Amino acid sequence: MPLHSQISAYFLAKISSGAWPPGMRLAPQRELCRLLGVNRSTVVTALGQLTALGLIEGRRGGGTRVADGRSTIRTAAGSNAVMNPADSGRAGNWNDYVEEGIHYPNLPTVQDINRLEYEPGLIRLGTGEPSPELLPGAAMNRVLAELSELRLPPLSYEEPLGNPGLRAAVSRKLAMIGIMADPSSILITSGALQGLQLIALGLLPRGSAILLEKPSYLYSIHAFQSAGVKFSGLPMDSRGLVPEHLAAEAVRSKAAMLYSIPSFHNPTGILMDAERRLELMQVTGSLGLPILEDGAYQELWLDNPPPLPLKALDRDGRVLHLGTLSKAASPGLRIGWIVGPEPVVRRLADIKMQSDYGASSLSQLAAARWLEGGYHEEHLQVLRGRLRQRRDLVLELLQLHCAGLATWNVPAGGFYIWLSLLRPAPPRKLFTAALRAGLLLNTGDLYDRGDSGHLRLSYAYASPAELERGIVLLAELIR
Repeated sequence: MPLHSQISAYFLAKISSGAWPPGMRLAPQRELCRLLGVNRSTVVTALGQLTALGLIEGRRGGGTRVADGRSTIRTAAGSNAVMNPADSGRAGNWNDYVEEGIHYPNLPTVQDINRLEYEPGLIRLGTGEPSPELLPGAAMNRVLAELSELRLPPLSYEEPLGNPGLRAAVSRKLAMIGIMADPSSILITSGALQGLQLIALGLLPRGSAILLEKPSYLYSIHAFQSAGVKFSGLPMDSRGLVPEHLAAEAVRSKAAMLYSIPSFHNPTGILMDAERRLELMQVTGSLGLPILEDGAYQELWLDNPPPLPLKALDRDGRVLHLGTLSKAASPGLRIGWIVGPEPVVRRLADIKMQSDYGASSLSQLAAARWLEGGYHEEHLQVLRGRLRQRRDLVLELLQLHCAGLATWNVPAGGFYIWLSLLRPAPPRKLFTAALRAGLLLNTGDLYDRGDSGHLRLSYAYASPAELERGIVLLAELIR
């Protein structure tokens, strides 16, 4: 069968089965060519056949969509297949509700990234997770083998706050960085992202505002916006968030809290120094402003340990602290935690029970064994050294290929280098051009809507060989 007929038959099957309902927008032709590995004339011919059958239609400014009015379709083989009579009018279907829920859809570029990250052959220069080769596969296998020797497998639900052994292990881990928290003040979550969602849903009224650094990771997700919470961005310098602007903006926006990533900020990689942290605690204390501290990268220091977390400086119960195992040990375990006053974590635990009835029992037992058995600290020693090598490699490559095109910071930890282009470039145009060249980028507009002059580069995921090829290609694209 000719390629165009194979493609039209595939699309036909998707439409006739209801997998592609009326009104669904198809990918642009250029994207279809890339996904299917064919030239444009083949795609145009296939789409022409479907248009002639009345199955798809072009809309001005709206791309190509599955047509609404369908009664009979002719298969590629030439036979007739009768559709549901309800399809002759406007049949009710779930597609009508796609954008009606309370959760905002991800940004289009974020949706593209989430989908494309699993396509082979792309060099992922912006991915915010450690590559599989940096993850402790052998050590985790030993942990799981130890769990297999238990008499009973973990088949039951855990307590609302999470597995007691894991909370005790997290409590001891936090004490090593100055955070004194009893297990009763710790809630286990399904990753740090769920912690953000629980806080957005359970602690903040709709219409409230939060202060945060700008740019910020929070702009790239919709956990707070979907809960009706507004953002008010604050400027940063090389030492982190600038407190001088905080008081005036808190009053102007009637802010409900401050969100901050003081250690190895996402996306800029900036480390807030000890003096700035004290100043931030003093200013927010005078305002009575609660703080949500994201400590996802706290332990991923490469040169020297960071200053004490904000939670370690908290004597009034104003700071909620988020932590996770995803950035260092295992994204797949989906284990994170929230540390805060007991009434607050109990409230968040109640909401979590309503949403998923607790994180995976098996994951929690594995995480507890991982921390209790000393595996985590042993792995961190190795991980820091390998991340340091990758960071230094990327800095060398940038100096070699991007001098005169951009400037960049030298991160002391975390995953990210914040690349500042000397000449702005339209983010979507750069993203698309990079994709055609085999690169997957995280452009600055994901973290600050109006930003056309930055890229978030990660040295944590792409292999050293991919980093060498990728930075050369990136420099050519920018140039």
